[in-house]
Formats: sequence, structure tokens, C-alpha cells
Amino acid sequence: MTEASPTVWAPSGGRHVLLAVHTGRQDIVELACSSAARLARAGITVRLLEDEATALGIEGAQVVPADAQAARGAEIVMVFGGDGTFLRAAELARYSNAALMGVNLGRVGFLAETEPEAVEETLTAIERCEYSVEKRLAIEVDVLDATGAVVGGTWALNEASVEKSERSRVLDLVVAIDGRPLTSFGCDGVLFATPTGSTAYAFSAGGPVVWPDVEAMLVVPSNAHALFSRPLVTSPDSVLTVAIPADGNRARVSADGRRMLEVPEGGRVDVRRAARPVRIARVHAATFGDRLVAKFGLPVRGFRDARRHDPGRELSPARNVLTRGHVGGDDGEEGRGGGTDDDA
Repeated sequence: MTEASPTVWAPSGGRHVLLAVHTGRQDIVELACSSAARLARAGITVRLLEDEATALGIEGAQVVPADAQAARGAEIVMVFGGDGTFLRAAELARYSNAALMGVNLGRVGFLAETEPEAVEETLTAIERCEYSVEKRLAIEVDVLDATGAVVGGTWALNEASVEKSERSRVLDLVVAIDGRPLTSFGCDGVLFATPTGSTAYAFSAGGPVVWPDVEAMLVVPSNAHALFSRPLVTSPDSVLTVAIPADGNRARVSADGRRMLEVPEGGRVDVRRAARPVRIARVHAATFGDRLVAKFGLPVRGFRDARRHDPGRELSPARNVLTRGHVGGDDGEEGRGGGTDDDA
């Protein structure tokens, strides 16, 4: 996408909310439509993405192409879906001053602010402008060839991963920080993650959970054949580099699992803090720690007491997305059924 000039929303002007919806599920479509109707009644112009407008069928909505101009002048990009839908919406909001506000209809949904049962409260907050905006660190990625010339670039909110192109071969690489070599090893890849992305791919690869207001970048090796392959937490102002030997395996870059770039033979990948952060709107008072407890079902009573109370089940199912949609068992216990996939 081409960078668009930022537009600051002014309360004295018309208000616009762009919807980004996972249209593959009817329940999500219905919730988005009812939310759009309420926003329209409050005098807020609802925008729809061109490729979603037919499925939503919302009369009176403004239809816009899904490009860098989609969120220009909008106050909020309201996301109905899981983290996949949220990351897709972030591509649109990135080129404006619009803040992302997510309604989680996926499985875990760390990025989304609101669960479905709290949508009315969220809409009220939008109508009254009673929300705060967090600025989340994003990363920019440059791909360079063997001569040092930049041949491609992208960005990420969660993580950029340098991965081997051929699954049957180990990827040999050198990791450098601020231009100084740190270590080399063979691996499946290396992840460069933001604090926002610390609970995503990096967490699955053994990285630490980092609170989103911490300014830092993470380096997390994936299946490295080395003694020194622990995750690293670096300065947000560092330049993180992976260099690929010319006689090694081919590599590629994946940004948020959505954008792919090939790394030339003998090339390298540079990762640094993006000049433009991602803005995320918050309505509810829950802290990031509260979200960890709810999303992962963590025990909070203490070890001995938790053993008598089924650890991880201490919040009500309505507050724990992992048990939403549970089914009753024959013995009266709640089932373990969870949410749904959202890869949109």
C-alpha cells in the first residue's frame, strides 16, 4: 500500500467508523449489522470495505475500497472477528490516525478489546467518546541483497519471522545487533516480535510475555541447533539483523503471517522500530494481567488452594474466552469446548 497523509479526526466534524468483519460466519455478520445500525442512529457514518459490503448488506453505509485510503478521516476501525481479522484491519488503520477497536469472535483474541457480551457497552463508549487510545510499537523490515541494496520491505504489528524456504534443510544464519555480530546457528528460523506480538507466534516458540506498554523488541530463535539460543529482549531503538550465507538454504520473511518476501542469496534482513505506531482503542478497565488470566485460564488463588478448585477455572465462563461456548456434561461440569477459528 502507498502511504496516505494522516488525517486527524475532529469532534466538531462528522464522525466515521470503518467496519472490518470476518464475513464467513453468520453470527458475526449479524452482530456487525446490529452494531452498524446503532452507530447510524447515533449520527455516526458507517463505512464498509468494498469486498465485504455485499455480505453485510447494510443500507446507507459508505462503501470504500480496501486500500490505504479506507480509514482516512475515520475515528475508529471496529473489528468483528479474531486476531486474524484484527491484523488485516491494522493494515488499513496504519495509514491513518484511526484507532483499532476489536470485538473478539475468534478463539483467544489477545488483540481485541471486547467480548461479544460487552458490545453494547463498547458502542456506548464510542458514541460518548469515552475511550482511551494506546500507541503500540510496530516494526519495519528491510530485505537487502548481497550488495547491501534494499530490494523489499514490509512492516508488522506482531512479528516478522525469517524462515527457511525448504522444509527439509536447516537454515544457517548470523544474528547481529546494531551492526555487531552476536551469534550464528542452524535453525528453522528467527522471530522478531513486538510486545504486542509476544503472546502470539513468539510465545509459542518459547519467548517471554512482555507487557504491551514496555518499549522493546524480541529476538526468538525457532528450533535452533545451538547452546546459546535463548530469546533476547533488546532496546526498541536497536537494529536487528539476520544475515544468510550465500551457500546456505534460501530464506523468506513472513510479516504477521500475512505478507511474504523472499530473501536473495547472501542477503540479509534488517528489523527496526517503525516510525508510525499502531493505535488501539480501549474501553474496559481490565489490565493486561487480567487479560492473561482470562485468556489462559490462569490459577490466581494460590497453589494449595487452587488444587482444590480446578486450577484455571477461577473466573466465570463469561470472562474466560477459552470456555465460552462450553457445553454441559452429564455430571454437571462445564465442557471444555472453546471458540472458533478466525484466519481471515
